[in-house]
Amino acid sequence: MLLSRESKNSPVNSAGTFPFIRFDAVIHFAGLKAVGESVSKPLLYHDNNIVGTITLLEVMAAHGCKNLVFSSSATVYGWPKKVPCTEEFPLSAVNPYGRTKLFIEEICRDLRNSDSQWKIILLRYFNPVGAHPSGLIGEDPRGTPNNLMPFVQQVAVGRGQALTVFGKDYSTKDGTGVRDYIHVVDLADGHIAALKKLSDPKIGCDVYNLGTGKGTSVLEMVTAFEKASGKKIPLQIAGRRPGDAEVVYASIKKAETELKWKAKYGIEDMCKDQWNWASKNPFGYGSLESKK
Repeated sequence: MLLSRESKNSPVNSAGTFPFIRFDAVIHFAGLKAVGESVSKPLLYHDNNIVGTITLLEVMAAHGCKNLVFSSSATVYGWPKKVPCTEEFPLSAVNPYGRTKLFIEEICRDLRNSDSQWKIILLRYFNPVGAHPSGLIGEDPRGTPNNLMPFVQQVAVGRGQALTVFGKDYSTKDGTGVRDYIHVVDLADGHIAALKKLSDPKIGCDVYNLGTGKGTSVLEMVTAFEKASGKKIPLQIAGRRPGDAEVVYASIKKAETELKWKAKYGIEDMCKDQWNWASKNPFGYGSLESKK
């Protein structure tokens, strides 16, 4: 995403019609993000995520835009020895996807160290879920979903027979993995807060967790979705996926203090809004025919 403004004294282009647009900041969301796929296709992930980011940074520098908000990930914490994860935790990604995020963070730090004009905020997402409360905007993954909620959604609308739960032998309260799920609307607000923070002269290359600070297991999320939708979600238990961590959730104190941001929505809201989108758009943005 590019954030721009029109200069008051903008020159027109060679055709004499379009004003010059000055870009003030970039929010870099782009990237492949499936942990399992990254294990089987590491070169694809390194090429797309890392090389793509370097190209973006080069273009930004060439056009004098040196303000960046980057979508990083909680996967950079690897298998944390304790929770909640603070921004100061040691970084040790345990799968290729996580390593691409970690390498990009290091590239950003190196870039800032080389040129103090750069102002970069790294946002370590935990697990975004949900949809816009209007039901008009939601997640529409192509093919087999790689994340929990889109998979649950497809089962609920009849596009899947059962939800595959990867691992039920973790050392957690119900044996399933625990994650910090954050509503997409809260996540969007976090980006607005980060953009505002870029105006702080003290910003160099800074990092913030975006999560709720609470862990929710796979089965707890399924139960919440069943309550929101009134649908029973059949389960199919499978082995653990390569590269998956056991328990990961955020410390959000730094974001609360410095970004003046805090998540407002719980898993009930996430499931309610996800079901509102799914029930209105059972085949996503396309028709049944386009999904075949």
